[in-house]
Amino acid sequence: MLRTIRRVEYAELVALFLIHGAALSMWFVPLSTVLDAHGLNHIKPYAYATSALAALVSPLIFGAIADRHASPVPVLRGLSLATAVSMALASAAIGLRWNQWIVLALIQLHALCSAPTWSLSSTIIFARLADARMEFGPIRAMGTLGWMAGCWLVSLLNADSSVLSGFSGAVTWLVVCGFTFFLPVVETPKPVVKLTLRQRLGLDALTLLRHHDHRVVFITVALFAIPLAGYYPYTPPHLQALGLRHTTAWLSLGQVTEIMCMAMLGGLLLKRRLKWIFAWGLGLGVARFVACAFDIKAGLLAGIVLHGCSFTLVFITAQIYVDQRVEPAWRARAQALISLMSSGLGNLAGYLGTGWWFSVCATETPGQWRGFWLGLAAAVAMVLVYFMLAYHGKASEKASTTLQVEG
Repeated sequence: MLRTIRRVEYAELVALFLIHGAALSMWFVPLSTVLDAHGLNHIKPYAYATSALAALVSPLIFGAIADRHASPVPVLRGLSLATAVSMALASAAIGLRWNQWIVLALIQLHALCSAPTWSLSSTIIFARLADARMEFGPIRAMGTLGWMAGCWLVSLLNADSSVLSGFSGAVTWLVVCGFTFFLPVVETPKPVVKLTLRQRLGLDALTLLRHHDHRVVFITVALFAIPLAGYYPYTPPHLQALGLRHTTAWLSLGQVTEIMCMAMLGGLLLKRRLKWIFAWGLGLGVARFVACAFDIKAGLLAGIVLHGCSFTLVFITAQIYVDQRVEPAWRARAQALISLMSSGLGNLAGYLGTGWWFSVCATETPGQWRGFWLGLAAAVAMVLVYFMLAYHGKASEKASTTLQVEG
C-alpha cells in the first residue's frame, strides 16, 4: 500500500478527502429538509439543479487554470474559501427568509464555487501517487467516510432542518482551505504564451473526446448518471412506503459497500481489464434496480447495498482510467470533464428525466415502484450494451512497473 509514498504523505491525502467529503455532505444532504422547514419547498427542484448547472461550466474553467496558470493546490484553496463564504451567505439568506430569488442566486453561487473542488482534490492526489491503481481506491474511500461523518455530525447537532447545518459546513470548508497550506504545491506545466478564449474557458478539454476509448468512457459515465439520479430522491420515499424509518441510516448501507469496494479496487485493477471492471459496475447497476423493483424490504435493501459497488466500479474506475491514459498536462481538465459529463449533463438530464418517468409510473398504481425501477434497470442495461460494443481497450505498460495494464 505505501510502497510509493511515505506514511506522512499518505495521511495528508487521506485527510484531504476525509475533510472534503464531510464539507460536501453537510450542505447537500440536509438541504431538502432545510428548505422545507423555511417555507422554500417550491424552489427545491431548482436548488438541486444549480449543482448540475454549475458542473456544466465551472469545473472545466478551473481545471484549465489548474493545468496552465496555477498549481491545483492554491486553486483549491481559493475555491474552498469562496465556497465557505457563499455557503454562509446562502444559509443566512434562508434563515432570515430573504426573497426566494436571492436565496436561489446565492445557492447557485455556492454551486459554482464548490463544483470544481472534487476534481481538483482528485488531481492533487493523483499527482502524488506513483501507482494510482493500488493506492487511489483506499484513499478515495476516505471521501465516502467523510461524507458519512458529515451527515452524522449534522444529526448530532440536531441541525437536519436548521441553517446550522450550512454554517457548520462553511466552517468545515474553512478547514479544507487551511489544510491546503500543508500540501506541497503540484508543479504546473509551462503555460501557452497565447491562449484563445476557448482554451481559457477549458473548452479545449473537449478534444479528448476525439480519442475513441476516451469518448466511450466519458459518454458511458454521463449516460449511467441519468438513471442513477433517480436513486437519490426516490429511494427514501420507497423505504418509507415499505414501513422503514430512519431512511438516512438505511441509505448509508450503500456507502459502507462503496468503501469496501474501493478498498478492493486496487487488486481488481491489477488482475482484470478495465473493460470488465466497467462492465461489472454497469451489470451491478442493472441488478440494483431489478432488486428494488421487487417492491419488498429485502429487495430494496439489497439494491441499496449493490449501489455502493456499482458506483465505485464505474465512476472511480473512470477517474483512474483518466489518470492512466491522459497526458499529465491535461489531467485536471480531464477530471473536470468527467465531472461535467456525470454531475453536469448526466445529473441534469437525470433529475428531469427520472422525475418525468416517476410521474408516468405514479398513474399505474399499485405497481408504480415496480415499473419505475424496472425502467431505470432497462436504461442501465442499454448503457451496458453500448459500452461493451463501443469500447475497444488496449494493453499498455506503465514505466514504473513491469505489470501490464490491460484496457
